Amino acid sequence: MANRTLKLLGSEAAIATASNVGFAKLVRVLNNKASVQVITQKNAGGTTLATVTLAANEVAFIRKAPSDTLTGAATSLAVSIAFTD
Repeated sequence: MANRTLKLLGSEAAIATASNVGFAKLVRVLNNKASVQVITQKNAGGTTLATVTLAANEVAFIRKAPSDTLTGAATSLAVSIAFTD
């Protein structure tokens, strides 16, 4: 994957509890742990839409609806972003 330039739209925070990450549409998620973590995406009604397993120190970019939430572990960090290129 080519390098992409990110525009930060908020402050990084843990997603140990469900968070819409500032009503973000695009989120950078970091597994800041030495073991795998599952990230769960739910809609506003609480229905699970998707899950993804992140390897140790892996980063994922997740596109979601503004009201969708993401939940991981205390060491799962998320920030709202946009790509500038």
